[in-house]
Amino acid sequence: MDRRQRYREIAETLSRHGMGYLVGVLGLERHVPFHQGLLGHEPRDTPYTRPEHVRLALEELGATFIKLGQILSTRADLLPPEYRIELAKLQDSAPPVPAEAILDAIAQELGHSVEEAFATFDANPLAAASIGQAHAATLSDGTEVVVKVRRPGVVEQVATDLEILRDLARRASRRWEVADDYDLAGLADEFAQTLRAELDYLSEARNAERFRDNFAGDDDVHIPRVFWDATTTRVLTLDRIRGVKVDDTEELDRAGVDRHALAELATRVTARMIFEDGFFHADPHPGNFFVEPGGRLGVIDFGMVGELDEQLREQLGELLVALTRKDSVRLAAVVRAMSLSRRTVDRAGLQADLAALVAAYQGRTIGEVALAPLIEEVLGIVRRHHLRLPREIALLLKMLVMEEGLAVRLDPDFELGAVLAPYARQLVAGQLSPRAVMQRLGRAGIDVAQLGTELPERLRELLAVLDEGGLELHLRAAELEPLVARAERLGNRVIAGILAGAVIDSLAELITADDVRLGRRRRRAVAVGAGAAGALSGYLAWTSRRAGKPALRVRKR
Repeated sequence: MDRRQRYREIAETLSRHGMGYLVGVLGLERHVPFHQGLLGHEPRDTPYTRPEHVRLALEELGATFIKLGQILSTRADLLPPEYRIELAKLQDSAPPVPAEAILDAIAQELGHSVEEAFATFDANPLAAASIGQAHAATLSDGTEVVVKVRRPGVVEQVATDLEILRDLARRASRRWEVADDYDLAGLADEFAQTLRAELDYLSEARNAERFRDNFAGDDDVHIPRVFWDATTTRVLTLDRIRGVKVDDTEELDRAGVDRHALAELATRVTARMIFEDGFFHADPHPGNFFVEPGGRLGVIDFGMVGELDEQLREQLGELLVALTRKDSVRLAAVVRAMSLSRRTVDRAGLQADLAALVAAYQGRTIGEVALAPLIEEVLGIVRRHHLRLPREIALLLKMLVMEEGLAVRLDPDFELGAVLAPYARQLVAGQLSPRAVMQRLGRAGIDVAQLGTELPERLRELLAVLDEGGLELHLRAAELEPLVARAERLGNRVIAGILAGAVIDSLAELITADDVRLGRRRRRAVAVGAGAAGALSGYLAWTSRRAGKPALRVRKR
């Protein structure tokens, strides 16, 4: 199918499901009997809802759009609950590829026949999805493995669809203000990057190896081994994991599994991924987790992962500090800093909404709060103010919500927050430690030094433009916001003395919050804080004195 035909197919599918521009504008949706025999679907008495139409349209459009819907189902900062719930039902299934095509693909990739590569190979797939399918096999030494094989032609089809999605996103951003606010073009690029990584089985293999290294020595967790001799960008061979699906409570009970202990284990694995490793499984639905005989937790499917870099870990720590202290001002500042908004943020409105949220949870610690409702409320505020979170944060929050749902299903009395709280406190303590504070001060000093070296050249360029009369400004009030934000960021770096108060406040809070653990280091912590505050205050006084001197002398004539 060429690109023009694909555009036509997409347009016809969207129109058929009541999402065509004219259908919506003219209010003709109720006159279209989509609920009667819709493209092979069973007739029903009640019309399909809008979220159902979106899901059905994506299913009809194939692999790329199914993956798009699955990813959007994790983005609570972009879509309301009814759409996310419906998109989470998207089943990534497809008719099996003929066995001959699979055998040929494996032979081409590995350089020798299937009979030479494997002692046994089951041509009937364990599962068939839109991108690839999985087959059971054994190696020459009897090791049971699963062989994933990418479907023929899927890369070309996905590449075409991704180009079309990027084009449509750019068109929408020019014609629709909301699309521009959410940087729809940027989201399309982000989705393309995620899907290309899933198409490359070498990327998934590296993810599996990284998880296996992170959990090395943990006898309660089984990450499958990668067999690199039988792995390429199109073929992936892993240990086969056998067990009971983690949410099959009846089978778990028959096997005598302690469900409360299993909920604690699953939560510990999640907490370790987030708070210690900063590298987490971003597709944590129950089908990817199995309980092996003996109670070990097996994890599969590493195509979609999330990673928290140093900046995001710091922001997550600041967010937890703000939530712990019920500080709506700091919470609003952190949410703004984390967000990728392209429009002017109503700071007062955002702070007021978060203050109301904080007040509703007053008197309760993080361990006593159900995370799913709290996260949903925070993300509702994020959506209301047209903010967009980084992909990794959105995936992390979705992971926590799914983990809490699983834990409560295993044990209705289980409190996820109580298990996560120590890990959260450890992250906060790390962010407020003297060493971490001094590292941030060091980075700020580097930024200031770099700014100082670049500033003279930038000023010379500006003066040259002014001398030539080539500077003309047309600013609207909304356009001043990025300039103001930039000025604030530069000011926060230059006026490093502000950090002195943060050092003292943070150290004092840490010391009082964990007196037993920090008792022996109290004096040194206070000394470091006082020294840092004194040095920064002296620097501030020195820079303020210099700032008061005129930089240019103007002679009167």
